[in-house]
Amino acid sequence: MEIVAVNELVHEFPGRDESGDVVETVKALQGVTLQIQKGQFAAILGHNGSGKSTLAKHINALLFPTGGEVLVCGYNTKQEEKLWDIRKSAGMVFQNPDNQIVATVVEEDVGFGPENLGVPTEEIWARVKDALQKVGMYAYRKHSPNKLSGGQKQRVAIAGVMAMKPECIILDEPTAMLDPKGRAEVIGTLRKLNQTEGITVLLITHDMNEVVFADQIFVMNKGRLAMQGTPRQIFEQVEELKKLRLHVPLETELAYALRSQGFAMPKAVLSRKEFVDAFCRLYEKQGAREKSPKEKKASVSYPETKTASPLLKLCDVSYTYSAETAYEMHALTHVSLSINEGAFVGLIGHTGSGKSTMIQLLNGLEKPTSGTVFYQDKDIHAEGFSKKWLRGQVGLVFQYPEYQLFESTVLRDVCFGPKNLGLTEEEAKERAAEALEMVQIGPELWERSPFELSGGQKRRVAIAGVLAMKPKVLILDEPTAGLDPAGHDEILSRIWEIHRRSGMTVLLVSHSMEDVAQYADYLIALNHGSVALSGTPGEVFTHVEELENIGLAAPGVTYLLSDLLAAGVLVDTGAFTVKEAKEALIKALS
Repeated sequence: MEIVAVNELVHEFPGRDESGDVVETVKALQGVTLQIQKGQFAAILGHNGSGKSTLAKHINALLFPTGGEVLVCGYNTKQEEKLWDIRKSAGMVFQNPDNQIVATVVEEDVGFGPENLGVPTEEIWARVKDALQKVGMYAYRKHSPNKLSGGQKQRVAIAGVMAMKPECIILDEPTAMLDPKGRAEVIGTLRKLNQTEGITVLLITHDMNEVVFADQIFVMNKGRLAMQGTPRQIFEQVEELKKLRLHVPLETELAYALRSQGFAMPKAVLSRKEFVDAFCRLYEKQGAREKSPKEKKASVSYPETKTASPLLKLCDVSYTYSAETAYEMHALTHVSLSINEGAFVGLIGHTGSGKSTMIQLLNGLEKPTSGTVFYQDKDIHAEGFSKKWLRGQVGLVFQYPEYQLFESTVLRDVCFGPKNLGLTEEEAKERAAEALEMVQIGPELWERSPFELSGGQKRRVAIAGVLAMKPKVLILDEPTAGLDPAGHDEILSRIWEIHRRSGMTVLLVSHSMEDVAQYADYLIALNHGSVALSGTPGEVFTHVEELENIGLAAPGVTYLLSDLLAAGVLVDTGAFTVKEAKEALIKALS
């Protein structure tokens, strides 16, 4: 039985110039046809601007077709009198949780939906408790959502929809802001709801590993349905997906790399177990000598630590939100650390560990409850210290780009910072053009309102706005959340290139262990407001159990190589990036 039927769906919206006049019609969806069966776990993949979110909003009846039709549980979304039934049947979790959190207390927000559905009070509180426990937020039930981190807010938003017990849940990048443990919990919760309660799940994501178990995958490209099939059917088409700015799961990518080198690995390897089994068969055929795991010694390589003078320092810094109130929360406790000039530092930690608070302290947006923040050995809160000058030196890109976009056009928004530094109109435009080129925002978007862009495009514009100021320190809070895989790689590789060429100090806040393993030369891991681990990636990622205990993980290749070692393959387990893993695997087979 079809729960969702999309037939020749077209969606157009008017493009506007700087004065607000309509100048063109943009086709966000062009003749999309697909069906989702009741009880399925379906996924939508696609590059930024491909039409994924627009399609999801049609299924939730937040948008209405320009052409074609959408049927949800048999209701046509064009029928205004059926909108309540449709939205009750298909609940939606947005990319930015602030768009759907309405109450001042977490448990009241989660209960808002069921209350509006007329659920009895006793049943509402039972649903609230159940939903918050499933997303790991029950301990925060009395907190204000405004005091939560971005990832915590996302869990509350998911709980709010789950409490309504819809027949179908649509999720637009729900795990983009979550730590590894949080991502696993949310995806695990969705799978359980799908398998045990028969709830249909439609997941929009850029994380390929989140959809390897899906019943079917739809791939969007430029408003059209480009591919459709099972995960195995989709992911065996590696080159086609790359052309669509997408990746494949880690195991699929490594198997593809080995096949490209002439090794007989199967197509579309989707799980770690599949990869280990296939590699072991290949390993035996190659005639490699087997040793028991106890006889093997894994070599671990450690990147060199850069020696330089500290540029930013926290000395015994603590920060408390809502001190001496019922909502008091200790975000940081007696933290002391240094960030050296010219370093590329990765800041990692579970959701709510204090990462976002720390970077706002470094930028002077918040003042410590106690302790001192230094920039170039000067107390940034000392009398006479210029905060305006500091923010020109220490550029910060927020977790949500909407918080720092406000001008009428993309170009004017990126020009704002340089003009505030005293540059002329022409100089500001020159810097803006250079920065926009760095983040792959073409001239065709420069006169568009930044608020008309997709979530990923907004993030690029926000990054460009900071890069245009040419800061000495660049702090990025989850800069790739919301970006498609190709855009993700482009942003980070370009930031790395700027860092390499100019010596700019970079502090990257990320929940991706793969990203910090690839780019950072030093890592700081926070746990409940304190520094739990610090050192080079090689030093930090050898503490797998400690990382898991604080809601983090090692990079995916670490687990894969460890499994191979345990299975009798003599392989270097000191690889932390995909590139290093490829080299280690080829060496093992040689």
